[in-house]
Amino acid sequence: MATELAAVPPPDTGDTGPLAPGTSFSLPRRFWNDYVFVKVRKAVFVVFVVANVTFFLGRAMPGDPIDVMAGRLTQGGMSMNEARAIAMNSLAYDVDAPLYQQWWDFFVGLVTLDLGSTINRPGLSVTEAIGAYLPWTLFSIGVGTLIAITLGLTLGMIMAYRRNKAIDHVLSVLASVLGAIPNYLIAMLLVVGGGMYLGWFNPIELRGTLSPGVESGFTLTFIGDAFYHAALPIITYVLAIIGTWMLVMKASTTEVLGEDYVTVARARGLRDRRIATAYVGRNAVLPLVAQIAISFGTLVGGAIFVEQVLVYKGVGGLLLDAVNYRDYPLLQGLLIIITSCVVIANLVSDLLYSRLDPRIQK
Repeated sequence: MATELAAVPPPDTGDTGPLAPGTSFSLPRRFWNDYVFVKVRKAVFVVFVVANVTFFLGRAMPGDPIDVMAGRLTQGGMSMNEARAIAMNSLAYDVDAPLYQQWWDFFVGLVTLDLGSTINRPGLSVTEAIGAYLPWTLFSIGVGTLIAITLGLTLGMIMAYRRNKAIDHVLSVLASVLGAIPNYLIAMLLVVGGGMYLGWFNPIELRGTLSPGVESGFTLTFIGDAFYHAALPIITYVLAIIGTWMLVMKASTTEVLGEDYVTVARARGLRDRRIATAYVGRNAVLPLVAQIAISFGTLVGGAIFVEQVLVYKGVGGLLLDAVNYRDYPLLQGLLIIITSCVVIANLVSDLLYSRLDPRIQK
């Protein structure tokens, strides 16, 4: 009798082979669907879309940008021919070139960080101008946001633990009032009230970012002078957003205090400080991580009003100058930078939140 040999399948080694159906691109597909890569991909796409919208809006504006810029330059006694030559050299694109060629030149310049030269500041590139002013805005906003969030979260927890008490009512009213006042109005009140009427400080001395003669560097003189001139913007940002964080943290803490694991922790006899830090505070802050990063990003765009009122030489004042002087290359670069700050802040919040709560990656 012929013995039939049963077909024995080969052992599964996990290698499906490069030609196996549906498996040739398994590793790239896993990478493509990775949570971090998906978020980064979306952030890059948003910046790309905003950059293109800025590109087409700049060219859809009525009037010839060369004539507008040249007319501004002729007010200083420059001839029209010289003014037009400077304006044309300052633009990062040829206004007579086809639209697709202008877009390609803009895209190449965006990738290589070459956005042309400014009109109001001849000889200074857009990248150099933004690089000179943006750090001061990020410094004042960063310090102000850090202080406001730290105090707001702390006071919000106190309000939740002492709800319906006198301190809760007082802080709730204060937070509601501060949250309803625009940041530029707070800046005006600081200058008029604290500087002119009460005489707590001299607003003239606090103008600018550094005192004359102070050189940049990691020295105590430079750091102290930088904080001195940024004091009013920092206080403005703190007062503008601390009320919102107090109310948000109070609501989040109150919700966490009613959870079962808090009740179990108290039944186990844990100390109140341990419960407040390890159980209540950590879980109450978790939903607010995204809002923390978003608030920082949006403040960069709103800095134009605060810096104009306080005469603080940051990116906000630079943006206003670009609008007033029709400095299209600088305006275009600033809009892209401000948008990128908001997008990057959202990206950081998403990645940080995924680290704190890995369940959202599933």
